[in-house]
Amino acid sequence: MEVTEKVRKKQMRKVALASIVGTSIEWYDFFLYGTMAALVFPKLFFPESTAFMGVLQSFITLFIGFLARPLGAIVFSSYGDKIGRKAALVTSLLLMGVSSTVMGLLPTYETIGVYGAVLLVILRFLQGIGVGGEWGGSVTLSVEWSSKKSRGLMGSMTQLGVPIGMLASTSIVSLCIFLTGDNFGVWGWRIPFILSIILVFIGLYIRLGIEESPEFAKMKKENRTAKSPVLESIKGYPKEIILAAFTRLADNVPFYIYTTFAIYYATVHLKLDKQFITNAVLLVSVVFLVAVPLSAHLSDRFGRRNITLAGMIMTLVMAFPYFYLVNTEVKGLIILATMLASIGPAVVYGPQAALISEIFPVHLRFSGSSIAYQFASIIAGGLAPTISLTLLEKFKSTTAIGTYVTICCVISIIALTMLKPSEKRVLKADPSEVSQTI
Repeated sequence: MEVTEKVRKKQMRKVALASIVGTSIEWYDFFLYGTMAALVFPKLFFPESTAFMGVLQSFITLFIGFLARPLGAIVFSSYGDKIGRKAALVTSLLLMGVSSTVMGLLPTYETIGVYGAVLLVILRFLQGIGVGGEWGGSVTLSVEWSSKKSRGLMGSMTQLGVPIGMLASTSIVSLCIFLTGDNFGVWGWRIPFILSIILVFIGLYIRLGIEESPEFAKMKKENRTAKSPVLESIKGYPKEIILAAFTRLADNVPFYIYTTFAIYYATVHLKLDKQFITNAVLLVSVVFLVAVPLSAHLSDRFGRRNITLAGMIMTLVMAFPYFYLVNTEVKGLIILATMLASIGPAVVYGPQAALISEIFPVHLRFSGSSIAYQFASIIAGGLAPTISLTLLEKFKSTTAIGTYVTICCVISIIALTMLKPSEKRVLKADPSEVSQTI
């Protein structure tokens, strides 16, 4: 079926809206857990542990969600590359929303003992599966409906879900802290989770109105879908999957350090006000909202690798100054540190959707890009708060954490230089998929 330019632009706007709203809701739920893991979960679900072990256990449950993300990528991308992107996206959003809402109704240690923590881990695992299937489907649909000249910008519509989701979750948590006061740790923390169900219905309404991309529809009509897309992706593109995952260290590790770990460090070690630090973390979202689409647009003009490399270098440069400024405990300098340190990861993240999705041909795009992106959740962001906490406990200094961020940036830069364009392999699968922008 031929798609006119008018129809393509109309659907492109719908897909862009669906990508932004849907992923924003999913990341709202995912980030909400991270904030609560730093603020209240240690006391609510691990009260008999020492202060350090309570936070460590809370961050480990946070990691469970990241551990589940590759599984979600495998499950949803198998259906996404065979049945359709839209069905996978609707299901992943529903799974995430229901898991988060139930979390808000969960009895704590005081009511059912250790079983509260067990249920928390199960729900976090389901959250991870949901978000694991979200990114690849949203990116694939966005990229396939876009023109070749705007793939970076359209792909960044999915990436915008991260800052919007974090902005929404942090804002609502901050508002709940203000409104409920001392009761926040008793029942106020439940409100942001329960609100998830309303957001999910909004997201489902928008997503049900989009159509499959013409590329996928044509491929399915001609019976050219992969029989085992996940296995074919791993077998045909193992190097690309691993290298793409390692390029994510430069944005994913510092992002979760500057948001999740920073909340714990500032409130517990520096004794800063919870309200101030949650508001300061909002600035990360603000920076991402501007830098992500801008860097993605620039990548359409100057190449994905060039813009991504610039972001990696900026992240590396700020690795040590960030903690130096935060440790001054001067609020103005903390705000400055948060904003400056966020620019590099945001610039890396902007072109990332197009950078990764363009590696794979259309019949494996959902699977290949999902596995590459979500595999990084295990080696990068998922462990970042736990590793940072361990380094702080062992060395009693944030210098070790700065070193950790620096090493991650160096690894990402090396991986990026090794991630070569794949025009020849793509040509064999579908001549229309050749990209000149990697």
